[in-house]
Amino acid sequence: MVQPILLGLLAAFVGFASSFAVVLQGFTAVGASPAQAASGLVMLCLLMGLLGAGFSIVWRMPISIAWSTPGAALLATSGMPEGGFPAAVGAFLAASALLVVAGLWRPFARAVERIPPAIAAAMLAGVLLDLCLAPVRAVGALPWLALPVVLVWAVMLRVQRLWAVPAAVLVAVIALAAGPGLPGGGAWQPPTLVWVTPSFEWGAMVGIALPLFLVTMASQNLPGFAVLSANGYDIKMRPVFLATGAGSFLGGFFGGQLVNLAAITAALCAGPEAHPDPKRRWIAGVFASLGYLGFALVAGVAAAVVAAAPPLLIQAVAGLALLASLAGALSIALAQEPTRLPAIVTFVVVASGLSVGGIGPAFWGLVAGGGLMFLLRRPA
Repeated sequence: MVQPILLGLLAAFVGFASSFAVVLQGFTAVGASPAQAASGLVMLCLLMGLLGAGFSIVWRMPISIAWSTPGAALLATSGMPEGGFPAAVGAFLAASALLVVAGLWRPFARAVERIPPAIAAAMLAGVLLDLCLAPVRAVGALPWLALPVVLVWAVMLRVQRLWAVPAAVLVAVIALAAGPGLPGGGAWQPPTLVWVTPSFEWGAMVGIALPLFLVTMASQNLPGFAVLSANGYDIKMRPVFLATGAGSFLGGFFGGQLVNLAAITAALCAGPEAHPDPKRRWIAGVFASLGYLGFALVAGVAAAVVAAAPPLLIQAVAGLALLASLAGALSIALAQEPTRLPAIVTFVVVASGLSVGGIGPAFWGLVAGGGLMFLLRRPA
């Protein structure tokens, strides 16, 4: 009984510590105030905990729900939309509605699944590139703060890969405490939810909502289903899409973006490390969810620390957390020769930061790469 409890709590710690900086950076980039960013982080933790525990208990399976880390990276590189954070919240609501549609209308979900993997992976790689360059920039601009973070991350990759990013986060916090100090002495602050009235702007709908939905489906939900299936768990997509879509829609009014099936933490909870008996691993899913509910209590402190830190240092930590995702996305994007050129066009356009008519680069990358793929496939 102890084994799945410990693995579940470990999964929650790794999931939170490895990517909360990415999530907060994403909220800040699209115009959230520190209070709104903290509210969004609290809301995401609550949704992850409640939905994950509910699914795990009802289905007796180790179901892990996570925030969309690639989606957060997309926000971090999208820039503030016209209309500010309310427009971004409107995009969150639209992306959540698309998740619900995917649950209600199976042909729509199948259409999303048929997006060429190379194009989807290239879009993700283009989104991640700028953040993944941040550790290098930080070492050049803030060597005494950033270099220890990067070195600890590299050493921990050799010692224990799972702890590499959490260790880097810890070193960054220590460096801040030894320098300007933590805000308020790092005192605990009660979690607070802040209502955000959405606005619906065309540029945010096309430039944020659609890419956020596609990135979440392609790099979180579908791999999450694959991980569970590989470990012998047969779950239905429809209830997951409906619950995470509806939950994300509610959370959007408090600044939260999408939640979805986890992939990495799902592998921890669903694998043999959690328990030799697959029928007992659902306990790991429950305790991972309880761990996220616990992290909701300290989300305000995390947000305050990130808000007080040099932005480049936070971007560096986020970039370290996303390097593995960038490597995986590039390997998929460039794996097949027939789709290699459309994929690299998608990657270059997204990485360029092109914005036309208030619509961000992720959309234009899909258009450019998808259009070239269609052109090359047409008979001469």
